[in-house]
Parts: sequence; structure tokens; C-alpha cells
Amino acid sequence: MICTEASMNALRTAGDELADATVAELFARGEVGTFNTLMRYVSTTGAPLPDGLPAVAREYLHATSVPPAWVDWDEMEKARLFFIDNNVHISTALSFAAMPACYVVPHVAKLLSATHGLKYPSKRMAETGQFTVYLMQPDAFEAGGRFIPAAQKVRLLHASIRHHLIRENRWDVDALGTPICQEDLIGGQMFFSMLVLDSLHRLGIHMSTEGAEAYYYAWRVVGAMLGVDQDAVPTSLDEARAFLDRYMLRHMGPSDEGAELTRQLVDLYEEIVPGTFFDPIVSALIRHLVGDICADWLQVSRTPWDTVVKAVPHLLGVLETIEDRSPFGAWALDRIGHLTAVFELSSLTRGRVMHYAIPEKLKKDYGIPNAVPRTHRWTPPAATVLP
Repeated sequence: MICTEASMNALRTAGDELADATVAELFARGEVGTFNTLMRYVSTTGAPLPDGLPAVAREYLHATSVPPAWVDWDEMEKARLFFIDNNVHISTALSFAAMPACYVVPHVAKLLSATHGLKYPSKRMAETGQFTVYLMQPDAFEAGGRFIPAAQKVRLLHASIRHHLIRENRWDVDALGTPICQEDLIGGQMFFSMLVLDSLHRLGIHMSTEGAEAYYYAWRVVGAMLGVDQDAVPTSLDEARAFLDRYMLRHMGPSDEGAELTRQLVDLYEEIVPGTFFDPIVSALIRHLVGDICADWLQVSRTPWDTVVKAVPHLLGVLETIEDRSPFGAWALDRIGHLTAVFELSSLTRGRVMHYAIPEKLKKDYGIPNAVPRTHRWTPPAATVLP
């Protein structure tokens, strides 16, 4: 894939034909409420679809019920082992790098502020964390797995947002492109894969080239399941670097929505962290992982912890040494990482399962009011020099 301004511009006008047509017909027939009610508890692959499900929805679910034929399952297993080995670090990167990166793209921040209640900021983080956990389960694509139904619903969620914003003339398509267009879908894929790997590297996590490539590959599979045009998707980490760099240079900047969403994210995690002494570490982690320019755009406070956080890679290096030299240490740290990730997700969800549904209406005002073997340690591709 060659990443050029022309190719990126073409992606800004493209949506998802299958999901868009499905959602349009559900709305035209007044069947959205029926779909949401009947699908609320259809959460595992292979579960029988309920009687009364609209025909167009049944056809969509059948067409999207299997992963792409090109999936390399050995590579997916490497990705799963990479996730198990680094789950707490990946959760940190998703929370304090990938999500703030979404907020530093003004039109994406505007979309996010339209599609979830500002009084429930944990919903977006919970959905992202839960989705990732579903993906990395051994049975993710098998009968009883939860990933495929979640992907099917998220794809319809994206289509419904496009439907609302365009039909209600609430989006300047000429200036901003199609809502949740192909460029933004691939950009999101880069945030949750390439940017997460960048953040692990910045935290000093020892990653093998094989592990990094497998993790990125898993998110390529995710993109395919979410309706991303596979002819436009970067297939290697070097291509991913070029796309991510160009995407961010094209779109990143400050916005009121981005600053408010970031403030909510910081408040949310400060609430989760016991006591108040460690509260500033949330802002410090965001600033460390996204950089000072983006952190300033997002109005992330500077704190004395900004310097302390820079020592995190050294601490993680000590823990990795223990893990490498002791089988029991490796087991214990993996177990602690798993429990930490579970605790974080449980805190975000308040112990509930997140259900993905087609919104029958958007917010009236969507502005912001006042283990893979450790061989050949992976290093992120260098920043691209764009013409």
C-alpha cells in the first residue's frame, strides 16, 4: 500500500456499503428498536438468532459471521500470547495513549462527543477494553466466543452514526469527509495497534519483532471484521508507520471537545486509583506517552510526576529481568498482570457487560458545553519523511 495525499483523500469519502445499507433499511422500516431488543443478549458465536429478527439484519449477521479466509491462525496465536505477556502494559497504552490520540484529532473528538453520554465517560473505555479482551481469548472466532458478535454490532454502530449525522445534516461532509470514513477506520486501527506498540516501546517493554508483528496482524483482522477496505490497509509495520504519521499530520490539533474528553478520562482514572497521592500520575502518563505538544493541545496538566514517570522503563526493565530468569517469576507477573487488567475493566464497567446497540438518536448537542520468544528486540520504524 502506497500512502499518498490522493489515496488518503479518496478514503475520506468512503463508508461501509454493507453496514450502511443494513442500517438504512432498519431505520426505514422502523425496526431498530426490535433489532436492539432481540440482539441484546446474543453475545456468542454460534448462538441461534432470535425469532422476529428483521430479515435485513439476519442477512447482515450471516454475511459477517466468519473471519476473513486469509487469516493466519498461527499468527493470531502469537498475538494472543503477546497479549497475555503484556496485557497490563497494553491496557495502559490503550488508556493513556490510544484514547488520547483519538481526542487529538478534532473531528474524531467531535464524533465521540456525539455518541456517548458525557456523564458516563467510562463507557467508551470499557467498550474498548472489553472488545480487546474478547479478541484475545483462545475461542475468539469459535463457537461460544464473544468477539464476532461484538464486531458485528460495532460495525452497525458506526453505520448508524453515519446515518444520523448525514441524514440530519449535522456533519459538514465537504469539509470533514464522511463520518467514520475509511480513513478514520484505518486511523483508529493504527491507534490501537501501531501507537500501542510505540507506547510499549516508550515504556521500555521488551518486545520481539515477531510479537509486535503478530499484534499488528491481529488488528488487521479486526479491521477486516469492522468493514475496513483491505486494499487500503497497511500490511507491514513500516507501512503502518507511514500511514499513522500522515494521518496525524493531516488531522491532529487542539479542540474543545478533545480537551473535555481528556479531562473526563483523567478524572475517571483518578477516581479508580485509590487515594489522591497518585492522582497526578494519570496526567503524567498521558503526557509521557503522547508527547508535550499533544498533551498541551489536550490541556493535560503538568505535574511533578512528569519526571517520576520517566523512571517507569527502568522499573519495568527490572521486572522483565525477573520474568526472564525465573519461571515462577514469569507466572507470577503474568498472573498479576491479568488480575490488574481484570480489575481495571471491572472498575470501568461497574461489573456489568457492555452491550453494543444502534443508537436510535444521537445527543441533541454533540459539542462540548462550557509469550512470544524474545528474539530480535523490536524497535519502532523511524518517522517517515513526507513529501
